[in-house]
Amino acid sequence: MHLHLLALLALCGAGCVVAGPSYSLRGSWLVSNRNGSLKFPGTVPGCVHSALYQRGLIQDPYYRFNDLNYRWVSLENWTYSTEFKLPFNVREWQKAKLIFEGVDTVAEILFNNVIIGKTDNMFTGYSFDITKVVRDRNSLQLRFQSAVHYAKLQSKAHTRYPVPPACPPKEQKGECHVNFIRKEQCSFSWDWGPSFPSQGIWKDVRIEAYNISHLDYLTFLPIYDNTSQEWTVEIEASFDVVSSKPVGGQVTVAIPQLQTWQTYNIELRQRQRTVKLLVKINKEIAVEPWWPHGHGNQTGYNMTILFVLDGDLNIEKSAKVYFRTVQLIEEPINGSLGLSFYFKINGLPIFLKGSNWIPADSFQDKVTPELLRLLLQSVVDANMNTLRVWGGGVYEQDEFYELCNKLGIMVWQDFMFACALYPTEQSFMKSVRAEVVYQIRRLKSHPSIIIWSGNNENEVALSNNWFHVSPSYLKTYTEDYVTLYVKNIREIVLQEDKSRPFIASSPTNGVQTVAEGWVSENPYSNHYGDVHFYDYFNDCWNWKVFPKARLVSEYGYQSWPSFSTLEKVSSKVDWSYSSSFSLHRQHHANGNNDMLQQAQLHFILPQRTDPLRKFKDTIYLTQVMQAQCVKTETEFYMRSRSEIVYGEGHTMGALYWQLNDVWQAPSWSSLEYGGKWKMLHYFARRFFAPLLPVGFEDRGVFYVYGVSDLHRDYNTRLTVRLYTWSSLKPLCSLVTARTVIKAGAATILYKEPVPKLLKRCKGCMRETCVISFQLSTDSDLFSPTNHHFLSSLKNARGLAKANITVNISQKGGLFVFYLKTSAIAPFVWLDVGSIPGRFSDNGFLMTKKTHSVLFYPWKLTSKSELRQALSVTSLTDIY
Repeated sequence: MHLHLLALLALCGAGCVVAGPSYSLRGSWLVSNRNGSLKFPGTVPGCVHSALYQRGLIQDPYYRFNDLNYRWVSLENWTYSTEFKLPFNVREWQKAKLIFEGVDTVAEILFNNVIIGKTDNMFTGYSFDITKVVRDRNSLQLRFQSAVHYAKLQSKAHTRYPVPPACPPKEQKGECHVNFIRKEQCSFSWDWGPSFPSQGIWKDVRIEAYNISHLDYLTFLPIYDNTSQEWTVEIEASFDVVSSKPVGGQVTVAIPQLQTWQTYNIELRQRQRTVKLLVKINKEIAVEPWWPHGHGNQTGYNMTILFVLDGDLNIEKSAKVYFRTVQLIEEPINGSLGLSFYFKINGLPIFLKGSNWIPADSFQDKVTPELLRLLLQSVVDANMNTLRVWGGGVYEQDEFYELCNKLGIMVWQDFMFACALYPTEQSFMKSVRAEVVYQIRRLKSHPSIIIWSGNNENEVALSNNWFHVSPSYLKTYTEDYVTLYVKNIREIVLQEDKSRPFIASSPTNGVQTVAEGWVSENPYSNHYGDVHFYDYFNDCWNWKVFPKARLVSEYGYQSWPSFSTLEKVSSKVDWSYSSSFSLHRQHHANGNNDMLQQAQLHFILPQRTDPLRKFKDTIYLTQVMQAQCVKTETEFYMRSRSEIVYGEGHTMGALYWQLNDVWQAPSWSSLEYGGKWKMLHYFARRFFAPLLPVGFEDRGVFYVYGVSDLHRDYNTRLTVRLYTWSSLKPLCSLVTARTVIKAGAATILYKEPVPKLLKRCKGCMRETCVISFQLSTDSDLFSPTNHHFLSSLKNARGLAKANITVNISQKGGLFVFYLKTSAIAPFVWLDVGSIPGRFSDNGFLMTKKTHSVLFYPWKLTSKSELRQALSVTSLTDIY
């Protein structure tokens, strides 16, 4: 616990200086169960599970079947308590507050044995007046109620009609009625995550004392006026005025780099405590805007706001202010019914390339700034520019959004409602309104956030009747839906933030959904809005199964994480694809079989007899399958941006499901738990490249499109090579004439019937050859090398087992892996086990005798460690 005389801002995040003392209650508390049979130290911020584990009272919660073994932790009622002496004389201050930035979730709070309040929402801050009960020496208790029991009681009390779903599918091994508690929805389980409904103080807690007046929150928002063509920074500050007399003073706003210094006279009264300022930026001063990754710089400007008030009260806040505009464009398209659905940033149409973000751990105290940096750096390293913060997790911590600002990652921000209907009782709605106001004020100054979305999949759940509700209830559920997301959340967004668009749900038909009364007949329409798409049964190599939609904000396929990731939470008896552990870890119905069924459409399933080897081979093959499926689907969306075919197209976003993992298990992720890159993430680095050739077949004709996210037109040449599987020398090649690829567009560069192409390359048949192709420009700008399989690889003829040798050398902080192969090798996979880091390329088709890749270590390592950990696998190794 630490004294900060210049403290953090009470409810709006870091950077604020408050005139009174602030005493943090972070550190060691006493944790006990309700009957007192367990008592042990626990860290705040933190949770009960982490405290139990740190004291050696439970094993790693993720180990084997511990999510079931430790279910009792979530069903118990726990108490957090502490005693402390204030390092300042509390009698010198007119008012004292106890401030929580996050309580998880349902608790009764006792200060010096006096009940001062209750909490029931994980997503909002709480402030309690302790002026009359605070002393020099104090005790503080939070008596938690099991979130599982609370949710059950709330559901039971809702007697007028059921609010589904009552419970998750049995495969998820989860808890029921999560929609009755304002808590991380996936903490009760999901189809990629375990059930760990935690309890604890998950964010900062402190005491602040003050005289005269106290800054409760300060928020700001840069707004661009198209008419006057000038920027204005809107600032709102709210004070708690304890003085009986009006408090006068001045506020000065300074943005030195923009030559902006403005001073305002203010007067605070007990009933007039909110100050709103409009700081105009001189239009003669050049303001450099914030741009998404790949489109420009992430320029921000230092801003200082200083309040000098009566009574020598000085309050200062420093912040970074970014300037950017965002528009969601929904307008008619030539040759198509419906409307467009795409984003303009600073007036420039931008294709959203990225993924969906879920919580990085079941226990938020384990989500460190270092882990966030690792995961978010991997986003931009894979050429992504967008993350959708999914509505079943948490509003992320300040560091997440600050890193997105710095890295240029656009954020599609859901409110935390997902895959469920919700009650609309007065107490529930009051809690939701407080949550939404709190989060918008906390987050709206971040340029990275480009849209607010009311929920995940709840419109389509109603429209398609996912929960099989009686038709007699549908009108009631629709009214509840509109009450929650439109009359409450939307109204608050419109009041608090005019700088970015709002949609009520994802997927949605946008303005068409509004026209249909907020629940569309078909929210999956390809002619409006965004869609989610999953299909595990049709062949993922057939691009015609995918929707030619305006924007695809969810799609994907599962794979297993690497053996080195699983090994940490399993034992030898678990290391087979059909083990109890493998079945337990799979939370999606029939998920393990779905992966193999999709894989065996194009690949021979692992044949080796050694059980451990076969398990590792199967893991490898699921990652090959996932990478190839998501590649095919993403490239279809990328090339559909500039065309309308049979009335569909103009696709302007591809956000696959999902980026990261919450634990060590099969899922749709491209980053394993802890951040290790799956094969899909390396593929994403290629298929999200700023200049990309996309090859595909349609009715026996082979096409190559050039796809550009660059800001100017480029003269390009396409080089196409055909290889036989049995030779490292290309059988033939061709170079096209120069073709202009327009900025931000997709252009046909090449088309030829496959029989004609094979005939020109004498000796080629579909089963014996593979196509490789690459773009080059006049400016020494090259695309990644792409390839097209002319047949399933299980039917490939001439593929030989590749003997691949690797030499490793060190260059500064990097390592160079020199590969040499005896034969063409598909899906070459370099794995260095648990050594943290990533390669410059992986999972590639090796068509040359030698190839070198870089390894970027995330921690200190050595050549000998890498050599010892290294394994190399290519497709024919698993037969």
